[in-house]
Amino acid sequence: MRWLRQLLGRRRVQLDPGRQQALLADVRHRYGAGLQVRFPEQVEAITRLLNDDDGLVVAARIVSEAADEAHADLQAQAHDVHRRTGRRLLVHRRNYRPLWKEAGPALRWPLFALPCGLHPYAQVAAAVAVVGSRAARLGQVTDPTPLLARVFEVLDLTTVGWEYGQVRVDTDAAALADRLISTAGQVLAAIDDPPRLPPPIREVMRRNNTLDVHDPTGPQVVGGINVGARMRESLLV
Repeated sequence: MRWLRQLLGRRRVQLDPGRQQALLADVRHRYGAGLQVRFPEQVEAITRLLNDDDGLVVAARIVSEAADEAHADLQAQAHDVHRRTGRRLLVHRRNYRPLWKEAGPALRWPLFALPCGLHPYAQVAAAVAVVGSRAARLGQVTDPTPLLARVFEVLDLTTVGWEYGQVRVDTDAAALADRLISTAGQVLAAIDDPPRLPPPIREVMRRNNTLDVHDPTGPQVVGGINVGARMRESLLV
């Protein structure tokens, strides 16, 4: 497998775990919702910061950490619903859509409240962009297949949030979805034996509806996004 061949050659890749920790701390604490800087500018700044192999490792970690913490949050929410009502909710990472179809009003979209402090439209969006732009290097620093699963997981959470979690589709949300789709396609192309697309992605790909995209600061509709069409364009290669 290509991953095994690349793993054997990773000794030639110069990685600095200490620098990676410093980069992660910097990205975590200097950026996010509390700044007076728009999310697109934050994304640009973070992507410039994570512009080498250590940055790529950090970006992969951010994506995985966001997915892991969102999953843990949903499990905790499901447990709380069961404790309060006796209603048992099943949380499956490969497909969140059945959970949200069944219990959307009882759930809180987890990506806005990650314990790690990462924001989906700032650090996560930037990390996704870095992973996609350097997908050809992924095999030198990590196993791309589980990372691809986390990218799809965040994409699934993004689209179910729009449909069932009352998450507003503004330009920042649409930019995150667009980056997730593009990055998934770039990582798929970098894997010799790519996995099957997960069920929620295949479900959305069959659609052809365009959603209004709003200005982040007001009610104006400033564009549209056809998620199914974007997925077919990027993932069916």
